[in-house]
Amino acid sequence: QVQLVESGGGLVQAGGSLRLSCAASRSSSSINYMGWYRQVPGKQRELVADIKSGSSTNYADSVKGRFTISRDNAKNTVYLQMNSLKFEDTAVYYCAASDVGSFYWGHGTQVTVSS
Repeated sequence: QVQLVESGGGLVQAGGSLRLSCAASRSSSSINYMGWYRQVPGKQRELVADIKSGSSTNYADSVKGRFTISRDNAKNTVYLQMNSLKFEDTAVYYCAASDVGSFYWGHGTQVTVSS
């Protein structure tokens, strides 16, 4: 079992930055896969970025060059640094983790970008 708690969401103007954090309830170094997803009302949840235990990363085309995912295993935390935010980045952002065939979600944190 893994519990995930997100923080760092909020309201920001277009062009601004936010950093999201996701704290895992157990050692993140033992979790093979962690990622950030987002969802807006009426649409499917979509991948934003993910990072595997070997630190390989993957990004949605819409955020490449603006967002950076990283993990600090000493703090059992994964971060999403979001720069040059756009109105269309507005969504609820969810942290996710996968390990040994199970998939876990956090409760989500709202990010609102004003134009």
